[in-house]
Amino acid sequence: MRLHVVDTHRAIPDKEHPAQRCVGTSKTVRVENHEETSKSGSSLDRNPELQSFQQNYGEDPLADRATDLYRREFVMGFVDKWDELIDWDARAESEGQFFIDVLRAHGKASVLDAATGTGFHSVRLVEAGFDVISVDGSAAMLAKAFENGQKRGLILKTVQSDWRELNRSIHGKYDAIICLGNSFTHLHDEQDRRKALAEFYAALRHDGILILDQRNYDEMLDHGFTSKHRYYYCGDRVTAAPEYLDDGLARFKYTFPDACEYTLNMFPLRKNYVRRLIREAGFELVRTYGDFQETYHESEAEFFIHVAEKSVTSNLRLRDRRGPASRKNESVTRNGH
Repeated sequence: MRLHVVDTHRAIPDKEHPAQRCVGTSKTVRVENHEETSKSGSSLDRNPELQSFQQNYGEDPLADRATDLYRREFVMGFVDKWDELIDWDARAESEGQFFIDVLRAHGKASVLDAATGTGFHSVRLVEAGFDVISVDGSAAMLAKAFENGQKRGLILKTVQSDWRELNRSIHGKYDAIICLGNSFTHLHDEQDRRKALAEFYAALRHDGILILDQRNYDEMLDHGFTSKHRYYYCGDRVTAAPEYLDDGLARFKYTFPDACEYTLNMFPLRKNYVRRLIREAGFELVRTYGDFQETYHESEAEFFIHVAEKSVTSNLRLRDRRGPASRKNESVTRNGH
């Protein structure tokens, strides 16, 4: 496998570092950092993305809706604060064993984490015994994920790749692909969404599964935004809310305890639209869960999780071979929506 090497020995800005401070508004945030070097003595110029500290949306932030925008949004300062928003312990408690159980019920062993972020799910799956490749388009996110893995005694296998060209960066086929953390919403163009799903489909074995999640944008667009921070973004000291919302853009602002503010421009994906795209990409069956539950009220779910099977027949044969226990486990996680 050809791995895209990311400099994971960068210096992570410390929020207590006396030579840096967070400045700016939600339109422009900058972390001032003076002569920061890594332990190896090299500067941050090994990878341009690892020395980016300022979000830049141009003259009109609301008009910036390019799929590649996330590379300029997930700057170093934002990435280093991302885990304050997630809160690993609280998130682990809120989702429980859901993804592990789904993967095991389908008999999967090799997993491509397509939206690694700071590594939460990659780390959990490796610890659970899965063979995981950690992919992200952001070098800053991958570097943080690698660091988080090291803290837990793990060496993550990281690959930097654009989803639209995923199969140029990886080799072989995988039992499962996960695309979590509301990441698919960063694709602003339908052609890019279709291309990404086609790449996911091609990277899976003939009986592979795709697990993809999203915010409940339907409720947000139709009735306004509410969030109890029960799932996913569990950090209770960080606020995350849209400062602008229309059918083509959900611009979220993230405010941290030290008053630092960052923003993300995302496309508000409706649930049934995503389900249709997944089916049209070739997946035979799509099950959708609301906040990890098989039965749920559409208006109350904060997140939807789609579990798509590339071949229903192959997966049924596999579960039959694994016996009644497998079918019983699957019944816990199956959803007819």
